[in-house]
Amino acid sequence: MSRTGIVVVTYNSGDVIGACLDSCKGLPVVVVDNASSDSTCQEVRRRAGVTLIANAANGGFAAAVNQGVARIDTDLILLLNPDTRLESAIDALESACLENGAGVAAGLLRDSDGCAQAGFALRRYPTAATLALEVLGLNRVAPWNPWNRRYRCLDVDLSEPGVCEQPAGAFLMFRRDVWQRLGGFDTQFDPVWFEDVDFCKRAHDLGVKIQYVPEVTARHQGGHSIAKMDWGSRELCWYVSLLKYAYKHFRPYSCRGVSAAVVVGSLFRATIGLIRLRSVRPIKVYARVAGIAMRGFFVGRVGQLKCCVV
Repeated sequence: MSRTGIVVVTYNSGDVIGACLDSCKGLPVVVVDNASSDSTCQEVRRRAGVTLIANAANGGFAAAVNQGVARIDTDLILLLNPDTRLESAIDALESACLENGAGVAAGLLRDSDGCAQAGFALRRYPTAATLALEVLGLNRVAPWNPWNRRYRCLDVDLSEPGVCEQPAGAFLMFRRDVWQRLGGFDTQFDPVWFEDVDFCKRAHDLGVKIQYVPEVTARHQGGHSIAKMDWGSRELCWYVSLLKYAYKHFRPYSCRGVSAAVVVGSLFRATIGLIRLRSVRPIKVYARVAGIAMRGFFVGRVGQLKCCVV
């Protein structure tokens, strides 16, 4: 019996899920589909030995991960995005995850050209300053700034193994007992974003060591399912999840600083969007984002919000 089971969450992933599953041969796989309207479920059913959970509604990434982990009976779980393909055996990843004091591990993600996905594969936990610079757009304008370099691990040699902070959820292994101690992935990050950051941060806070093992590799397209989301919904959901992370992990004054930065950044983005698109839709989208941030500033929390088309 394999000691590792694979969980893949899909949403309109029909054109990539086949290659992902083919790379997982020999391992038990559970695919949790969040109400895809394309050929995803048909592609999964073509693969013998793969268990499919076809949800009637999209309950979010975190909830789907928890469904998959509960369904599979292995001590180790490897979480893969559907646009990810394993390139090597995972034995070294299993060994690292089972080391004394460890409980989470990740390998190296490479892009379609075979280059390491620097800035994405590994990151450090975001700080209030990091997120403020992110929402103000300064990390994009000046990616060389020290806060961004530290956050995106641009000072790290991705060919060297070691203990890390936050590997991407696209290629993440964890022990079942760690998942159980954490109560699974936090479903308040709905439908997506920051649930993997939160999971790693909570594991770290429990004293669980997170290992990085670059000899285990996978190819990753990146952003496949996210690209299927409506632009306005995508913006709204990203900002809401960012604010939820801040209000869960930062001190009150830091949370308010992030909220203020979101409000200011929304004003800039709404103005730029109005000029570029010659449409009032960016104003509507970022007005809603700013309103949620302002509520957080004054109330001290960000309520649950089902992201919808705006």
